[in-house]
Amino acid sequence: MADQTIGVSKARELMEKSNGAFFGVAFIKKNGDYREMNCRLGVSKGVNGTGRSFEPSAYDLLGVFDVQKDAHRMINLRTVVALNIGGESYKVGA
Repeated sequence: MADQTIGVSKARELMEKSNGAFFGVAFIKKNGDYREMNCRLGVSKGVNGTGRSFEPSAYDLLGVFDVQKDAHRMINLRTVVALNIGGESYKVGA
C-alpha cells in the first residue's frame, strides 16, 4: 500500500483526535537528527499539576508521551516527515 501525502495541519488533526491511541511519528530534531517515536496523548503519568510555563501550540509543538523513553516529549510539527496512525501510513509534506 502506498503512503498518502498529507499536510502538517492534517497531521496535527489526526494526532489530536487519536483519543489516547498509540501512533508512530518521524520528525527532525532541533540538532538535525532524524527521530522516530512511538507515542500517545493524554498520559497523566509524571504530571505534577503545576502546568506548563508556555503554550506549546504557539510554537507549533505537540506534547506527547514517548512510550520507549517512558517520558513526556515535544514534537515540532513543522519538522514531521511521517505519521503512522490508525493502521494508515502518511508522508507529511508542506
